[in-house]
Amino acid sequence: MYFIRVSAVGGDMKKKVLIVDDEPTILLSLSHLLSSPSVSVITTGKLEEAEEALLAHKIDLVIADIRLSGVYGYEGLHLLEHIKRKDPSPEVIVMTAYGTPEMKEAAYARGAYHYYEKPLDINDLLKKAEACGIPVAAPGKKAKPIRTPSELNGGIQGSFKF
Repeated sequence: MYFIRVSAVGGDMKKKVLIVDDEPTILLSLSHLLSSPSVSVITTGKLEEAEEALLAHKIDLVIADIRLSGVYGYEGLHLLEHIKRKDPSPEVIVMTAYGTPEMKEAAYARGAYHYYEKPLDINDLLKKAEACGIPVAAPGKKAKPIRTPSELNGGIQGSFKF
């Protein structure tokens, strides 16, 4: 099952980013960085779910790990080929913790917009996303969270008798 992080603003004009990685911390971090009132982020850790999301949504940018939890160790390259064969319009940024010059060359040959080796340079990734038409807020200038710590504290105190 893939997850969509949607902000309060609706409509079909929102940009959509698909993030595919088998590391939940990467999914959560990148989703938090890229989500905004004008961007919906879809996350998944599985190749099959990524392919389902691509069929169900018009995706503007894909950020995918090359090495998912699969048998082969290069499922992200398969996803990249799948995307470019079905609809070449979404840009695809690939990343890996197990990079080699051959893997980098294979990613670009299959149509990758950019290739990263982990750990990611987040500022550069945000610039690349912006260059792909994804509105990005500067780190530290994100939209106000829906609930602040003081609002949460008040909600807890209102629910319990102390």
